[in-house]
Amino acid sequence: MATVRFVVSGRVQGVFFRASTRAEALRLEIAGSARNLADGRVEVIASGPDEALGELERWLWQGPPAAEVERVTRETIADQEADGFRTG
Repeated sequence: MATVRFVVSGRVQGVFFRASTRAEALRLEIAGSARNLADGRVEVIASGPDEALGELERWLWQGPPAAEVERVTRETIADQEADGFRTG
């Protein structure tokens, strides 16, 4: 199990990005959170098996239909205890 911080840039706020990310993470059995950043990006903290995190990363590059993703950065961080997936 690993914990990763993704930061997604582009047209990712106001397009149901966080809610769609939550749905995808729950489908993949990933715990964590998604929140809007003040600069227009979305931050996703995700904990789960490496394979599931890779699938989530691939999905983040697409996002929901109205999103226009320009960049996704990935950073491994210290494991965090999480139950479920929340948006903020």
